[in-house]
Amino acid sequence: MSITEVDRTSVGQATDSGETLRVVKRDGRTLRFDERRIGVALAKAFAAVHGELTSAHEQAVDALVARIGAELDSRFHGEVKIYEIQSVVEHELLEAGEYDVARAYIDYRVDRDFSRSKAMDLNHSISRLMSKDSAVVHENANKDAEVYNTQRDLTAGMVGKAVGLRMLPAHVANAHQKGDLHYHDLDYHPYAPMTNCCLIDFKSMLSTGFRIGNAQVQPPRSIQTATAQISQIIANVSSSQYGGCTVNRIDELLAPYADLNYAKHIADAQEWIDDAGRRADYAREKTSKDIYDAMQSLEYEINTLFTSNGQTPFTSVGFGLGTGWYEREIQRAILEIRIRGLGRERRTAIFPKLLFTLREGVNLSAGDPNYDIKTLALECATKRMYPDVLSYDKIVELTGSFKAPMGCRSFLQGWEDADGQDVVEGRMNLGVVTLNLPRIALEADGDLDTFWHLLDERLDTMHDAVLYRVERCKEAVPGNAPILYIHGAFGKRLAPAEDVDTLFRDGRATVSLGYIGLYEVATAFFGGEWESDPEAKELTLRVLRTLRDRAAAWKAESGYHVSVYSTPSESLTDRFCRLDKERFGSVPDITDKDYYTNSFHYDVRKNPTPFEKLDFEAEYAQYTSGGFIHYCEYPVLQQNPKALEAVWDYAYTRVGYLGTNTPIDRCFECGYAGDFEPTARGFACPACGNADPGSCDVVKRTCGYLGNPQQRPMVHGRHQEISARVKHLPGDVRVPPALVDRMTDPQR
Repeated sequence: MSITEVDRTSVGQATDSGETLRVVKRDGRTLRFDERRIGVALAKAFAAVHGELTSAHEQAVDALVARIGAELDSRFHGEVKIYEIQSVVEHELLEAGEYDVARAYIDYRVDRDFSRSKAMDLNHSISRLMSKDSAVVHENANKDAEVYNTQRDLTAGMVGKAVGLRMLPAHVANAHQKGDLHYHDLDYHPYAPMTNCCLIDFKSMLSTGFRIGNAQVQPPRSIQTATAQISQIIANVSSSQYGGCTVNRIDELLAPYADLNYAKHIADAQEWIDDAGRRADYAREKTSKDIYDAMQSLEYEINTLFTSNGQTPFTSVGFGLGTGWYEREIQRAILEIRIRGLGRERRTAIFPKLLFTLREGVNLSAGDPNYDIKTLALECATKRMYPDVLSYDKIVELTGSFKAPMGCRSFLQGWEDADGQDVVEGRMNLGVVTLNLPRIALEADGDLDTFWHLLDERLDTMHDAVLYRVERCKEAVPGNAPILYIHGAFGKRLAPAEDVDTLFRDGRATVSLGYIGLYEVATAFFGGEWESDPEAKELTLRVLRTLRDRAAAWKAESGYHVSVYSTPSESLTDRFCRLDKERFGSVPDITDKDYYTNSFHYDVRKNPTPFEKLDFEAEYAQYTSGGFIHYCEYPVLQQNPKALEAVWDYAYTRVGYLGTNTPIDRCFECGYAGDFEPTARGFACPACGNADPGSCDVVKRTCGYLGNPQQRPMVHGRHQEISARVKHLPGDVRVPPALVDRMTDPQR
């Protein structure tokens, strides 16, 4: 068990002796002194030397704490610096003859100082990359670390992280390094004042033209050219930010360009076909083929794109609301192309993420004009896992207006321009900072009053971290990213000297307060089986209400919309838990799992039905409207899409955004289709043992998006979760055998 240093962040109760002392931290913050932390540090120092503590050891710790408290009271009044506390602790250990314990305490403190320094040391950072540290080279499931431009980006990222830590406010950098919070995308920001994710204003860019590099691109005059321009825009935008981007309502966006194709075909037909009806049939058939070809080209182009940082752009495509002939043809083409698959082997496309919108009166029920498209979407989801579904009315209720998420799961809030028009496209997110909630619960040690106090203090640091992201983004100039600021991706086109803050303030952009580990928080106070306990659930809801209220206060204070975000945790499920396990040991149902549960999701080890899971989670998203997604996991559903439709329909009035996890792995050697078995090095076909990435297609959902872990090694945390619990991805649910039988019964 590791030793906890005295200056662990935040304190609970003040010392009972004399005047309340204030501790001046290394990073300049001043917090209330809590002598219990000295007791914890000493206990772990004794344990490091003697193993399991005896009653004699515990008495020795208590006596030392009393002497240290008395010494501090006699020497300091008002404030005491952290190094002064440490000096007193070391002195008392030596006076008591506990030389080995003193050495253990000092060694741990020195090791922590070295760790802080190495994180900001460029030479150390680069050496980690050159030695192919797996946590560095496998940080992203969509980056191939063998490729030159990826290696170059990883090198730049290591430099960016080291410099970024120096740029952050000292207490924020300290909190990030210790794992109290996580400052996302530190390899890009704050080293550069880059933004995160966005809804690109494709409508404006396509209709008025735009510039990329040396080329002024004119408005397209066909759907094929429009989709080609969309892929060019995506590549350039993704190279100018570090998060995902979305083509919002693509069926409605592209319909006018499909109409141009139709008009051209009608004109051609008039030269050769006398009958007006036959001319219309000819033009429709040709236009339908143009639409299919254009959407197929877009699918291939996105999956073959590499941005300047060596990865496929995180791209999402929203569709489903258009009811006209062009819109329906576009929707149908998107789904049919995804079902068909990529290349000769018909592999599952990883990008773009498909987001199909359900809406009453449009496609939800039999008899709606687009119900046939919903049926096709169901087939696609059973075979390719996408599309995820958006519930139109619930999204409006949660976020104030309808829009697709920006990339993975980040949602903009309703916002009107000076003319009172709701604006969606051309808006963006400025970044995420995620709070380690389980650590606060573990620090509270069963005392709820202490938990709320610690949460309050930790949120003060989160405030500074979140708003620092805004301040850094405001330092950009339009010339830093012309595609974003000058040529229309962010809506309003700025002049080179204009202030980019005009696109961020007054709620136009969002910046995100993320969190992780709500399940573990309740577990710390109510045990691991708390889901049916109303008191435990109320605790978790109160936590999110607290975050929402704090975010609203920060917005009122700053003028920038701070949203609560159910974080796409990626390797954070591993990092936070690993750090806390080092500090608190193996705590049942919390750190012993070696991962933290993301977001507000149901414990992945349990077996609720999808309907029970959706009911349980439905209450949470109203407090986290800045980012959310719900998942359910199923057995193979390709023979029974009606089972999936039952869940989609049930979810419509309960949750806004639902993903489908179902086995879609395929072996090209023996023809097996289903769920591959996890191995120490990846995945293998359960029928023939084939584990060759070139002769199988293994697709798992890693973080909102799909990933191919057989093709791209993942960071330890994500790989561990998928390997050890291939059917228990974060936030997902294993369907119980009884429900599997019902779902796979063709008569139901």
